Amino acid sequence: MNGIGQAVGAARPNALPCDNSSVPTTSAAVESPYLAFEREAWAELKSSTPRPLTEHDVARIRGIGDEISLDEVDAIYRPLSALLNLHAHASHYLHDVRGMFLRDQSVRTPYVIGIGGSVAVGKSTVARLLVELMARWPDTPRVQLLPTDGFLYPNAELRRRGLADRKGFPESYDRPALLRFLAQVKSGAARVEAPSYSHLRYDIQPGRVTVVTQPDVLIVEGLNVLQAARTGARGADELVVSDFFDFSIYVDADTDHIRRWYVDRFLALRDTAFTNPDSFFHRYASMSSQEATAFAISVWEAINAPNLVSNIAPTRSRASLILHKGPDHLVERIYLRKT
Repeated sequence: MNGIGQAVGAARPNALPCDNSSVPTTSAAVESPYLAFEREAWAELKSSTPRPLTEHDVARIRGIGDEISLDEVDAIYRPLSALLNLHAHASHYLHDVRGMFLRDQSVRTPYVIGIGGSVAVGKSTVARLLVELMARWPDTPRVQLLPTDGFLYPNAELRRRGLADRKGFPESYDRPALLRFLAQVKSGAARVEAPSYSHLRYDIQPGRVTVVTQPDVLIVEGLNVLQAARTGARGADELVVSDFFDFSIYVDADTDHIRRWYVDRFLALRDTAFTNPDSFFHRYASMSSQEATAFAISVWEAINAPNLVSNIAPTRSRASLILHKGPDHLVERIYLRKT
């Protein structure tokens, strides 16, 4: 833990966030629970970390519409992977010494990192980058990724429930199944299976599973993974997905930028993935640029924007760390929770 304190101190963080839209506080007089790092200050931390990825690695990892560069990886994600490795190492060390004290021989459980954020903000690319980077650290050689798309209800079930137009909203996920999965992971189960999702077919793949086998680190990525407990008869005692996270990351950007990225990504997919006859969206491949743009904007306004405003953005302040991106997808600011 001393290493974390020294690294944070070296970057000379601001004590308060300089963008209140990203990290809201209840009052201007109340100090933020986050340390705020400008991009340049955070990038100073990379000097004490190895450079494990190449241009080829980054080209393989980047997603459509998120043109991340090796410079961005070096400035932002190398230091982040080092910080996460320190946290995971400290967690595993605590498990070992506590086990000796309690005379408990149970196996270590995975260090679980949750990554949330809007559609098109680049959270899947962040997740893939961290898998690659963290697996290169000697303390965390076995890292697995679990997108929560596999826990969406199948399209037929969404239609039956009247949720076909609310895919990605919290109610479109099989929350009990996701909670059971995470409970098994955190109990130290040797093998845990999750449903598999096909982005090509836009649906759950029957008979296919993603298998998690006691990794050192499990990264769980999805739209609503940081949601708080719902209010109701059971109140705040309800178990939620983030209860199983050891560390959480929210990928943030201004709504106008995310909207533009969503439209740009749809246009890029129209010319690539949608041309596959097996694609669920193949019918959109023949749209003109004007038609495709208008359609993407209508989907954003009807589905993705309301989900972001009502369900996703409110979870931002629950994250351990916030990556705030500028209009060019570059991370401009990092907010790290103090405790």
